[in-house]
Amino acid sequence: MRGLFVSDCEGPISKNDNAYELAVKFIPNGDRFFYNVSKYDDVLADVFNKPGYMAGSTLKLILPFLKAYGVTDKQMEDFSAANIMLIGGTQVALKYIESIAERYIVSTSYEHYIRALCRVVDFPYENTYCTKVSLDNVVMTSQEMAVLRKRAKEISQMASITIPANAKGFIDFSLEDQALIKRFDDIFWSEIPQMSGYKFFGDIVTVGGEQKAESIRDIVRCLKVPFKDVVMYVGDSITDVEALRLVKENGGLAVSFNGNSYAVKNADVSVVSESNLVTAIIADVFYRLGREETLKLLSGSWSEAVLEGVGVSLELLKQVFGLVVSPKVQIVTSENMNLIVAESSEFRKRVRGVAIGRLG
Repeated sequence: MRGLFVSDCEGPISKNDNAYELAVKFIPNGDRFFYNVSKYDDVLADVFNKPGYMAGSTLKLILPFLKAYGVTDKQMEDFSAANIMLIGGTQVALKYIESIAERYIVSTSYEHYIRALCRVVDFPYENTYCTKVSLDNVVMTSQEMAVLRKRAKEISQMASITIPANAKGFIDFSLEDQALIKRFDDIFWSEIPQMSGYKFFGDIVTVGGEQKAESIRDIVRCLKVPFKDVVMYVGDSITDVEALRLVKENGGLAVSFNGNSYAVKNADVSVVSESNLVTAIIADVFYRLGREETLKLLSGSWSEAVLEGVGVSLELLKQVFGLVVSPKVQIVTSENMNLIVAESSEFRKRVRGVAIGRLG
């Protein structure tokens, strides 16, 4: 039986955070604006577990503001196509995986970006799940657009919310951060819902959190394959938590690639690397040996000779072990988890830049 390889896009395949980059391009002080909205998103998804709210809904929250600054679908797609930055080895890795497994991308990213990326890496767009949206279909009054531009300026000038360790609810935040959360609540759940275009934005489904897990279930149902020893998922952030858990708990292989704390803590394996050729090697081993034997091998001697001995392509191995910075592959355990989180999070910033690397 052929394997099933499913990967997030931004992080494991590309260095981009397309929504962040769109905000920086089209919204004044867009870097600060996006970061502050992203922290609020983390609060709702990870601390409050807001009913019906998906991790990664920053992409949904910022759309009214992109519309307010006149952004069109063509601008989104043209900008995305012109700014794709691939992780090293991506095209070789995806081509190699094609020979051993069915390949899918499950991404929170806007469809504009995923279409552009698929053209660059020659990946079938029909094998992707992503956030579908068309700003051209949104009707918004000039007065509403003016209000949203004022709110964008206000958000960009706010302090950033600090999430306390082990926070479980509103009361765990400082008084200053409670005030910020209340203001965000007012903007996103009181003011914007009164606007004419809100129904359109409200109906958008971001493919993050549980939607990523459901996308994997849908693929498994369509292909009629089991999870155990067949499904491998690669992710790197808070939007991948449910997908990683689903695959891990059902006997597949859950891999964090340059992941932040959310991804590492829910993965079987952590990869820290400038090249995703190592992902192709892990996939090859997994589809040959199954989950348990793969974990045994990866917890032992990660060497060219051992991997060649189990049948991994010698040409691929030479490329990986010839990298200037050798990949670091570790099994995630309760004992080493905190150390791996620190290492992976720091390397993530190095590969994708501090601004993107610090996002949830």
